[in-house]
Amino acid sequence: MKDKKQQNVILELKGQLARALADYDNLRKRVEEERNALFKYSSQRLVIKLLPLLDMLESAQKHIQDTGLAIAIKEFGDVLKEEDVDEISAEEGDDFDENTQDVVEVVEAGKKGKIKEVVLKGYKFGDGHVIRHAKVKVYGGLTEAKKDENIKKENK
Repeated sequence: MKDKKQQNVILELKGQLARALADYDNLRKRVEEERNALFKYSSQRLVIKLLPLLDMLESAQKHIQDTGLAIAIKEFGDVLKEEDVDEISAEEGDDFDENTQDVVEVVEAGKKGKIKEVVLKGYKFGDGHVIRHAKVKVYGGLTEAKKDENIKKENK
């Protein structure tokens, strides 16, 4: 009887040990995942602060077309790529994507829900985590009332 009792205690202790080891392994994995996420997204604050500088450089480049400035902008982009930061794809005529873009203006005419103009580029990490939404103007399409109003104006 004593041997049976001891065997039950041993089995119970083995079960507790197995659960404790499994809990420890799960904790270790979770801490590692959190550490990796913290490391990955720790650069986000710095990137957010640097993006307006890149915007200004690109805006200046549109006006002055300087070779040195173009090189600096390219180097800036290369650094962002090294940090796994990608530009959000948004071009005139593309469909509006509420997950990666913000509407700053709705323009009448045009095909509803299509991008008319990109006002400010957006950026995201390679895994899709958005750092800054692209700011876009979209077409709202003409309402029936507006179409009728325009037809009446044209007929006058």
